[in-house]
Amino acid sequence: MVQRLEKADVVTVGVGWTGGIIAAELTKAGYKVVGLERGAEQKTEDFLQTKDELRFDSRYDLLQNLSNETITFRNTSDMTALPMREYGAFHLGTGLGGAGVHWSGVTWRFLPYDFEIRSQTIEKYGEEKIDTDMSLQDWGITYEELEPYYDRFEKTAGISGEENPYGGFRSDDYPTPPMKTTPALRLFKNATEEMGYQPFMAPSANLSEQYTNPDGKTIYQCQFCSFCSRYGCDFGAKSDPINTVIPTAQETGNFELHTYANVTEIIHEDGVATGVRFVDLTTGMEYEQPADVVVLTSFVLNNVRLLLQSELGQPYDPESQTGIIGKNYCYQVEFDGQGFFEEKYNMHMGAGALGMAIDDFNGDNFDHSELDFLHGGWISLRQNGRTPISSNAVPAGTPSFGREFKEQSIYNFYRMLSVGTQGASLPNVNNYLDLDPTYTDELGNPLLRMTFDFHEQDRNLRAFLAERMEEILTQMGASDISVDKELGSFDVEPYQSTHNTGGVIMGDDPETSAVNNYLQMWDHDNVFVVGASAFAHNSGYNPTGTVGALAYRAAEGIENYLSNGGGQLVQGEKSKKHV
Repeated sequence: MVQRLEKADVVTVGVGWTGGIIAAELTKAGYKVVGLERGAEQKTEDFLQTKDELRFDSRYDLLQNLSNETITFRNTSDMTALPMREYGAFHLGTGLGGAGVHWSGVTWRFLPYDFEIRSQTIEKYGEEKIDTDMSLQDWGITYEELEPYYDRFEKTAGISGEENPYGGFRSDDYPTPPMKTTPALRLFKNATEEMGYQPFMAPSANLSEQYTNPDGKTIYQCQFCSFCSRYGCDFGAKSDPINTVIPTAQETGNFELHTYANVTEIIHEDGVATGVRFVDLTTGMEYEQPADVVVLTSFVLNNVRLLLQSELGQPYDPESQTGIIGKNYCYQVEFDGQGFFEEKYNMHMGAGALGMAIDDFNGDNFDHSELDFLHGGWISLRQNGRTPISSNAVPAGTPSFGREFKEQSIYNFYRMLSVGTQGASLPNVNNYLDLDPTYTDELGNPLLRMTFDFHEQDRNLRAFLAERMEEILTQMGASDISVDKELGSFDVEPYQSTHNTGGVIMGDDPETSAVNNYLQMWDHDNVFVVGASAFAHNSGYNPTGTVGALAYRAAEGIENYLSNGGGQLVQGEKSKKHV
């Protein structure tokens, strides 16, 4: 029997960065918020003395248990999708704080070009520059409109950085100075300056100095211990939801948290959501949580899956190219090149977001007139902590095991530097998410099915960025340079990037987008879907800065919705279908 709980003003499905921001802002405004988190509660002190590479980096202690729930994957719609049974291409977080606990901390703003990518591309290069199978569209919001919310997120998280010479307008400086440079970063900086580029320190949520945010939460100075990505920070020096927005919400007395609460359905009737149904994973008991507003704040893939499972919104159909939910799923073109040096560099010391970057080949910061791709990626040398188990760089041609491998691995541990990039992923009509017709999770609900592959846009972008990276490594004085310019079919096994986006995309037209620019569903006024699921494409950056900015804007929209008696917050523009 389903037990009905007391009604709340707002219920969030997931309590990471987005759920935490929604909860903090609305509880401060006096609203009652219930947060449903299917993982365990986590605190900073839980990570004390847990610098264990085997536990977190090899056995993925902070990630979702794939034996209980996973996704299925295929490259094309004529293939049979199979379950992802081991972690590889991307990592799905679990527990209070979600992926925001084990993230690296790199915190970019997207470029103004990103939000008006279709309009600006056509204006500069003509419509023929956009491939017919590329479902490229504007986001329904401009950078200038989103800028105040970027500023709020950066001040909540205390981001350390210096201005991107190619970035959009900033209303204020970063709240803390950039992180320290190192000999390796200075080598990259000097080389790229000599080549005429404009290097700068990457924006970081590993803080350069102790900082107290506007909500009174203190984040400490980074100790450069290197245990950031895939780890919780035991020193409280990496901004995350459990040391910022979640305790802010809890201190109001208006926030109620349920952990181990796995939401299985959004309850709705006649275009209005009345709450959610969830299972307590510790007892198996089923509950109904009524609320005036339902906010989906889980990971990208889970937001999409819950909408499809609850039959909210029209599922995307790749054949007719109609429907929205599951459309414009994007990944990234992320890879490294490596070079070897005689001089030693202590790359074991570092931080998740410690890096020197150039943005000369990102967005439309360079002329694409004669190029066979759009967009680009940031290129960097990052010092995020080389680990002893998984880091075994050796020159090409070295055996992959045995005595020579061991000798080369030990000799080169301090002599290899890598230059990496995150290339943008632009939407393709054949890449999408839907429900798998065969496989189910432990509760009997269908798994999410991912259909994705790289296309010529991605391959041409990779080849271009690889050439730039090879040139930079040469300028740095490296030998045995290895940068793979080829990009085959997407393979779910090797790790590449956890930056999945799309599926519940935002825009200004209800026919081509699922949510408006407050992330409010066009066809269900009291449902908001917050996170990178709203991205109409994936830019050449880490997504968390933009996710945080959109969450602050959504929180403002929900408060307006509640205080003004409901209704659509944005008037949809006349249909102007792009695909």
